[in-house]
Amino acid sequence: MGVFTSLDDPSSTGHEQVVFCQDTQTGLRAIIGIYSTALGPALGGTRFYPYASEEAALADVLDLSRGMAYKNALAGLDLGGGKAVIWGDPDQLKSEPLLRAYGRFVESLNGRYYTACDVGTYVADMDVIARETRFVTGRSVEHGGAGDSSVLTAWGVFQGMRAAAEHVWGAPTLNGRRVGVAGLGKVGKHLTRHLLDDHAEVVATDVDPRAREWVRANHPQVELVDDAAALVAADIDVYAPCALGGALDDDTVPALRAKVVAGAANNQLAHPGIEKLLADRGILYAPDYVVNAGGVIQVADEIEGFNFERARLRATRIYDTTRQILRLADDEGVPPAVAADRLAERRMAEVGRLRTIHLR
Repeated sequence: MGVFTSLDDPSSTGHEQVVFCQDTQTGLRAIIGIYSTALGPALGGTRFYPYASEEAALADVLDLSRGMAYKNALAGLDLGGGKAVIWGDPDQLKSEPLLRAYGRFVESLNGRYYTACDVGTYVADMDVIARETRFVTGRSVEHGGAGDSSVLTAWGVFQGMRAAAEHVWGAPTLNGRRVGVAGLGKVGKHLTRHLLDDHAEVVATDVDPRAREWVRANHPQVELVDDAAALVAADIDVYAPCALGGALDDDTVPALRAKVVAGAANNQLAHPGIEKLLADRGILYAPDYVVNAGGVIQVADEIEGFNFERARLRATRIYDTTRQILRLADDEGVPPAVAADRLAERRMAEVGRLRTIHLR
């Protein structure tokens, strides 16, 4: 088997454990980050992406695993936060041997980390990984899994968006609002359907011409724009980043015309302080790890034996959680992202403390 090493001092980043995995024969280079197991085993997807450098891959896994800890806490799950990245182009590198090698590394952590789908990995990949490890979710229905987790991710984003709309405009609906969807991948497509069913006007973009063609063929009423910059500058009420992170930065926020930001992408704030810049401009930000938790709720449900209606009900409660956070932000005079962090940290501390009560 390949090389398996650890970050010298994961506590310097706030993480419990960071491991580097390498198998030269398959070309596997992966990093698994475990931020916290205070609430239970760490759960988070595996991202397969051609990072510019190992440093970029490490930075991403550290940010994503921390976000998963907060997401799982606010989703009410008894699970900690973790994430993994496989460094490389999935179109060129992905293979059965590579995925199975990766599964062996996951298994070696003996249940401290459960993996699932993310950017560049799919349900079929999880079925392959599961041939080498017990600690994988997001599997196919044929293998007892939940199937495509983007279904409930999009449903949860829609619920969070409804709560944000109610907070700003007084009614929990997007009816008559113009919503800009940046990214028409697995989640963006489902979200677009929910928005159209709610009688919203949708403006969208995607870097992939195949995604744009899908929209033209299936939803010709959707207005397409050239790129994310054009979408940000468009006359929209809600901006929904649904691609990669860092969508809200020092250039984007001043140009943004929307009154609400609520989308599926992880780590939307490019750096600390962006949440205050949004608040200063009167833009309501529904924290990404709150509204996009539907997918992790779906795959987490597999651990106890998947039931779609139970998982869907849990994802629907994202509406209530988002309302609670927005009210808390108003009451405490802080941006919603700060209020969400405080609520997540409180649960991790209060519930995590119970593990110090030892049972015979």
